[in-house]
Amino acid sequence: MVTQAQSNLLTMRKLLVVAVAMFGFGFALVPFYQKICEVTGINSLLKPDEVTNTQVDAARFVTIEFDSNLRSKLPWTFRPLQTSVRIHPGELATVMYEIRNNSDRAVTGQAIPSYGPQLAARYFKKLECFCFTQQTLQSGEAKQMPVVFVIDKALPDDVNTITLSYTFFEVEGAARKAI
Repeated sequence: MVTQAQSNLLTMRKLLVVAVAMFGFGFALVPFYQKICEVTGINSLLKPDEVTNTQVDAARFVTIEFDSNLRSKLPWTFRPLQTSVRIHPGELATVMYEIRNNSDRAVTGQAIPSYGPQLAARYFKKLECFCFTQQTLQSGEAKQMPVVFVIDKALPDDVNTITLSYTFFEVEGAARKAI
């Protein structure tokens, strides 16, 4: 016959195993998420020590077009300050975006990038981007935000134009926490 103390000890051991398994699962999600981002090109952050070949392919030009969109009734104005740039693969480029909160309250948003053609995401290496973090703007506040990037020289020769499009989504509840 099992006593109450033995039953409690057994339950505690089972709960401890579940807690350790949950911790392990959460720990394993980080490299899994990084691999998904690497494969899809979402939020591809290139660390400075990952740049292995910084030579510029001067024999070729690629045109980068910039687009901006707002979703879910976000009360902002959002636009690139340049509609396009023409660069050599391997060349470091910086483009500025401007954003303004037109509402009477603080609003937090997150930008999600997309690429056209889709395969270009693998070759578009962002060193700095406002899309890496949420942006909180106070009422009437405006910001200029940079995107610093390099187009990998391995970009297929038949790709001469890449469109980088950002869509800002409002992050519900985040502005209230930021105040």
